[in-house]
Amino acid sequence: MKAYVFPGQGSQFPGMGKELYENNPAAKALFEQANTILGFRITDTMFNGTEEELKQTKVTQPAIFLHSVVLASTLSNFKPDMVAGHSLGEFSALVANKTLSFEDALVLVSKRALAMQKACEMNPSTMAAILNLDDKVVEAICAEISKEGNVVVAANYNCPGQLVISGSTEGISIACEKLKAAGAKRALVLPVGGAFHSPLMEPARVELEAAINATKFSEPVCPVYQNVNARAVSSPEEIKRNLVAQLTAPVRWTQTMEQMIADGASTFTEVGPGKVLQGLVKKVNKDIEALSA
Repeated sequence: MKAYVFPGQGSQFPGMGKELYENNPAAKALFEQANTILGFRITDTMFNGTEEELKQTKVTQPAIFLHSVVLASTLSNFKPDMVAGHSLGEFSALVANKTLSFEDALVLVSKRALAMQKACEMNPSTMAAILNLDDKVVEAICAEISKEGNVVVAANYNCPGQLVISGSTEGISIACEKLKAAGAKRALVLPVGGAFHSPLMEPARVELEAAINATKFSEPVCPVYQNVNARAVSSPEEIKRNLVAQLTAPVRWTQTMEQMIADGASTFTEVGPGKVLQGLVKKVNKDIEALSA
């Protein structure tokens, strides 16, 4: 069975999508439609902007979504048996399986980016990658720090031996020291301006919930494996609930890949900028075929 996976924030790069725009008239039309919907020429930043300009939240999330969805639209014989997306990538996956229209998903992604940016500005917070330490140990230390008054939680279960934590700036600093002392190979604070997939995103979750509930979700053509529960979902109402919960809940990517493989996925194709997800697939199961679109 063919699985298609879509990347999240951090996979952007200067010049992303330019070749598609210049060489494919249908792709160009979608890019121009996005410029109109967003009310600014996001393509100018995607094609000619610097890394710093691409890091602006109002640009980053719509840019990655746009690159992924436009690329998927150009693939011949694009018939996924199952889809999944890492964090933001879940919106790309929901366009790929026809749960959401391109236009509605782009509007939601833009609202999500702005709501998350606002939530980040309300609390000094960040994330850190913890390498080569058992998940249970990381979870226990995070829980211990949180009890002492600093928010720190497991945020991204990326692959065996790579877990990203999220929380207050002070909490993450304390956690990194304790996790290194507990045997982590590395505890690396990431260059992000907020605690994504943590309780500190609650204001953004509330804002996005209203927008999602006002948007039409259709019956998908294939299941989406969602970040929140790492299992196949086909009910539009359940997809909505999981998409709302995703902002404050962890991304269970390791568990998602394992479940997709257990359910028969034999080939994973990453659709979008970068090659991060296919690397993670290989770390979950080195025998599975993982490709770039």
